[in-house]
Amino acid sequence: MSPISVSSPTEMGAAAPRTPAAQQVAVGLSGGVDSAVAALRLRDLGYDVRGIFMKNWEEDDEGTFCSAAEDLADAQSVCVRLGIELRAVNFATEYWDRVFQTFLSAHRRGLTPNPDVLCNREIKFREFHLFAMDLGAQSVATGHYARVEHRSDGSVLCKARDPSKDQTYFLYAIDQEALARTIFPLGDLLKTEVRDIAEAAGLAVAAKRDSTGICFVGERPFREFLARFVRREAGPIYDANGNRIGTHEGAMFYTIGQRQGLGIGGHSQGSGAPWYVCAKNLEDNSLTAVQGNKHPALYRSRLVASDLHWIQGHPPALPLMCKAKIRYRQVEQPCRVLRLDAASVEVVFDDPQWAVTPGQSVVFYDGDVCLGGGTIEADHDKPNGGPESNEP
Repeated sequence: MSPISVSSPTEMGAAAPRTPAAQQVAVGLSGGVDSAVAALRLRDLGYDVRGIFMKNWEEDDEGTFCSAAEDLADAQSVCVRLGIELRAVNFATEYWDRVFQTFLSAHRRGLTPNPDVLCNREIKFREFHLFAMDLGAQSVATGHYARVEHRSDGSVLCKARDPSKDQTYFLYAIDQEALARTIFPLGDLLKTEVRDIAEAAGLAVAAKRDSTGICFVGERPFREFLARFVRREAGPIYDANGNRIGTHEGAMFYTIGQRQGLGIGGHSQGSGAPWYVCAKNLEDNSLTAVQGNKHPALYRSRLVASDLHWIQGHPPALPLMCKAKIRYRQVEQPCRVLRLDAASVEVVFDDPQWAVTPGQSVVFYDGDVCLGGGTIEADHDKPNGGPESNEP
């Protein structure tokens, strides 16, 4: 794959000793403030910093929702300010084949996949790494909020200092080879400190709004986007007693715990609390919804996970007592991890968890260390009521 040179089109040199003054570091620049400050910090530490802008999506390039051109311009502005080279590379084909098609396949099976985990595993910490190494870089860096510790038995992924920004949940699928040559310059910073550093350095992106949601969806409604690739088929919504209370646009367009977009507000019962999706059935294209976010049907004490990845390259001794979380913003919850077979584990939580969602990730922690994780499978655990503290 040939890179598009956007400034100072010189080739990165041969491998150099691993010292800041000589080591070449390829920084993934997204056009945002986080990656800009990552590059700034490495430059100020004496690294030979080279910027790389990854374009991973080509649909809607001329539309309202794609910000690639704006992001590239912002990345160029940062590099001019810092006095570093910027190259652009197009990974759209790899992204389409290995991230987006997997995303669509999961939705068609009624799952709720996490494309950020896939993108990190397949693109940012595989294709980007290979591209950077081919150019002569000894290490790569990104603006993720995480830390790496290099120990005698391998590299360890650790949580960032800023608990509100820690991104290890999305990084658990990185392999040892990539982690060993990765630098996370923001791991010891708070988000407020990152913006202050950017402002002090005169970076135009200092106040730029963080991107949110799925990268290829942009600001458009998710259901509208997905309907371009997955056929809508209306079906029934039932309550817990099997009474039909509404009609949905296609079971695969909804997720466990979803409240918005059900269109059944007029079917209030009892207290009149909001309705939440608690189950999906693709065989008859139906949803089951219950009222109130404390309804027992929304809680599970156990889950089954497959597609496992362990940061150290091998599973820990099982059974394992640790903590885990099933969504990004959740506080880690105490649990036991039990081996089911060579490809899957059962996770049993001390307290019932709210809206366990097949297709999402369960990620395991031992203190600040991210051990790894896996993909939550659909299972038939009986629902049971849970404490308020487990709600999102």
